[in-house]
Amino acid sequence: MTNSKQTIWLLRGYYFFYFAMVGVYVVFMPKILTDLGYKPYEVGIIYASAPMMRFLVPFVFKYFIELTYKVFAASLILTLFSIWLFYITIDGFLGYLFSNIFFGVAMGISLPYIEAYALSILSKSDYGKTRLWGSVGFMAIVLVLGKILNSPNIGLFSLALTAFLTLLFGISATLNDSKKQNKTKEDSPGFSLLKYKYLWLSLLLMQIGFGGFYNFFTIYETTNGLSLELTSYLWSFGVVCEITMLYFQGPLLHNNLLSIIKFATLITAIRWLMLYLYPASIIMAFASQSLHAFSFALYHTAVISYIFHLYTQKRLAQQFYLGIAFGLGGSIGALSAGYFYGKYLFLIEAAITFIAFLSLFGHKEQNE
Repeated sequence: MTNSKQTIWLLRGYYFFYFAMVGVYVVFMPKILTDLGYKPYEVGIIYASAPMMRFLVPFVFKYFIELTYKVFAASLILTLFSIWLFYITIDGFLGYLFSNIFFGVAMGISLPYIEAYALSILSKSDYGKTRLWGSVGFMAIVLVLGKILNSPNIGLFSLALTAFLTLLFGISATLNDSKKQNKTKEDSPGFSLLKYKYLWLSLLLMQIGFGGFYNFFTIYETTNGLSLELTSYLWSFGVVCEITMLYFQGPLLHNNLLSIIKFATLITAIRWLMLYLYPASIIMAFASQSLHAFSFALYHTAVISYIFHLYTQKRLAQQFYLGIAFGLGGSIGALSAGYFYGKYLFLIEAAITFIAFLSLFGHKEQNE
């Protein structure tokens, strides 16, 4: 594997600024929109558009386009362009919605390309130590902007700056891949989701099960008596556990990847069950957050590594993973969590995640 120190640091820079950009977009932009007078349902529609694009884009690449270096570079430029559109459309719902659709398309192209490239040149251990910089970037931008954000322009400038630096590091990190691709082409029409349907079903259900956590964890805990400050510490603790696992997970990934995915999925079901059974317990809340190391960090690395080896169409496979899991699964998860929110939310999430665990046994039988 080619893993020069320069390339590794460029990839770390890409992950740092890409997820810092995600942090601005997810954590702060909704608040900016409500301050500008957007209604909650309008914010919900806007924030459903980008994940839906992430789900739809892979189908375009399956039938019409190959995800090449030039397309990747174009997606980084499109990201910058869409943020420029944010500036001129943010005062109108429809214009801003279309800007977010462009943003969702660009984000659905950029990360899968980098994931496939990183896995092709790095060991599993080096991948985790590189990918953790995304978590660092996310946490850093949230801490910084939390102190200085006092106007929409600061939020939009932060988006534009992180997008530009993502472009700079992304282009620089993958220059060597542009030459290699002249010799290797992916046979996209031969890609099949149905061949491994139980695996894809599990990946979808796993992210649907995360809907309650991503969208209602803060509300759930504060409603059950925990302070907002303490809840923010819980979020930070989960990210620290995630970073720690990404750094030290290398030896674990030498084991059977499908078994790791099963273990992480089951652990996640137990995690949601803990939140249901002990909603007001600080100790159990921190214990639950500690499992983020397994249910996100270890799970994510095992899944993208497993899919990387399962399919010859490496980049397309990563697009479908992010599209089906985080795109479609994220959208359904948010909507269903909103519908089921209440005392039994995390019991329902635990049941959905346990079905995701059981689905993986269908995948094993299929491949025997």
